[in-house]
Amino acid sequence: MDYHALLNALRAHQAADETESAHLKRIIRFVEQHSNCCNRDLTIGHVTASSWIINDTSSHALLTHHRKLDRWLQLGGHIESDQDIITAALREAREESGLEDINTISETIFDVDVHPIPARKTEPEHFHYDVRFLFQASHSDQLLISDESHDLGWFTIQEMQTMSFDDSIVRMINKMIALR
Repeated sequence: MDYHALLNALRAHQAADETESAHLKRIIRFVEQHSNCCNRDLTIGHVTASSWIINDTSSHALLTHHRKLDRWLQLGGHIESDQDIITAALREAREESGLEDINTISETIFDVDVHPIPARKTEPEHFHYDVRFLFQASHSDQLLISDESHDLGWFTIQEMQTMSFDDSIVRMINKMIALR
């Protein structure tokens, strides 16, 4: 992972609101303090890469019902031996959806969020410093549910507005609306 490219991308990101701005500052500080910021073995937390995948008309977003967290979320996960964070986000999107034809809409960061991950058997509670990118795929392509999910689904903006999400998902829905 190119640590300096990650910092430059974070510093260039324009937060949508005060909450995202606070998350952005926190992620930048974390990356500056931990050159191993993407290492999953860093027990206080680590940078993760996520994908907000929309269809070609920006009317639908692809969400996964996360198996461990038991809620609907964007696709994403840990950075492995990926060259850069956008490559990690794209790899995670393909692994978690079964979609091969996913296009990058922009190489700039779409959204950032910091959130706690509950303790599990082998892991203490820690934070995910999540960096999210915007991708596009066809909602007619066949999805393949991975072992990390209970389900996958394309949801309209109207459907998502009736669902219960945390503030970061609502913020990405609002950003999606602004794309239309």
